[in-house]
Amino acid sequence: MNDVRSGGLTRRGLLQAFAATTITAAPTFANAAGFLRGGGDIRRIKMYSARTGERLEMIYWVDGDYIADAVKEINFFMRDWRNNKVKGIDLRTIDIMAASHNLLDADEPYLLISGYRSPETNTMLRSRSSGVAKNSRHLRGEAADLRLNSRSVNQMAKAAAACRAGGVGRYSGSNFVHMDCGPVRSWGS
Repeated sequence: MNDVRSGGLTRRGLLQAFAATTITAAPTFANAAGFLRGGGDIRRIKMYSARTGERLEMIYWVDGDYIADAVKEINFFMRDWRNNKVKGIDLRTIDIMAASHNLLDADEPYLLISGYRSPETNTMLRSRSSGVAKNSRHLRGEAADLRLNSRSVNQMAKAAAACRAGGVGRYSGSNFVHMDCGPVRSWGS
């Protein structure tokens, strides 16, 4: 990509500055689509957490480059909310989530049920449910459990499976879909 310098800023620098902020924090960004036209490929993620009350809406990838500050925010957002432990979320998982959301053409943000899980949290959840894997991909920051009120579990699972990039679990009884960057496989109903 060619840098176009104007007033000391590069086009990439300007895009990264916009991407590092959320739309809710910078409402004028929503009207700045003109800046992104011709800016190449972008990836965005949109989530909220009922557990923490936090919202996240940002561009995290521009023209083949992950934006470090945006990825750091995603990692924090997807932390183990029970003990605030943070682990780097595998970028492939974030990409699967973003691609699935895009395929669903949904304006609604994902509700994050579970992202990273610390060993302590995973052990506690396993003691309460047989559906929690001992070596869960959540422990490695490679998985997310997500819900969209505007889409069914089946619709979300089909979108994630269409990515052919990891595991997709349907949890219809609990109304969420598991997405991970492990081997391509599916389970649940």
